[in-house]
Amino acid sequence: MSPPGILFLCVANSARSQMAEGLARSFFGERARVQSAGSQPSRVNPYAVEVMAELAIDIADAASKSVDLIDPASVDLVITLCAEEVCPVFLGAARRLHWPVPDPASADPLPREEMLQRFRAARDAIRAKLVEFAAQELG
Repeated sequence: MSPPGILFLCVANSARSQMAEGLARSFFGERARVQSAGSQPSRVNPYAVEVMAELAIDIADAASKSVDLIDPASVDLVITLCAEEVCPVFLGAARRLHWPVPDPASADPLPREEMLQRFRAARDAIRAKLVEFAAQELG
């Protein structure tokens, strides 16, 4: 039996879902097939890359992907990470979980340290949910 396919979704596939993908790959290894995507893909946020590197997880070569490019047959579980915005829709028979995590990116100019704190908070919230999920679902 092949490992379950997990898809993390948010709007831009630039921060939350990219961090979730990196964390899940690190946690689960071969026990899950992990992907991420968004409804309006942009680019991976440099702050996301930086705070993941703090955990020795490299997402520097990751690319934002459209949810439309994901094969529904490869997905057993969809985890949406949107909080205040409308989450993307994924058509398919996959089970769904919703982990609302506020978007750490901001259009407002904020000091670098404040941005890093926001991204660390999002990363740590996702990591906590993944630890809980792994204990319950993947043993």
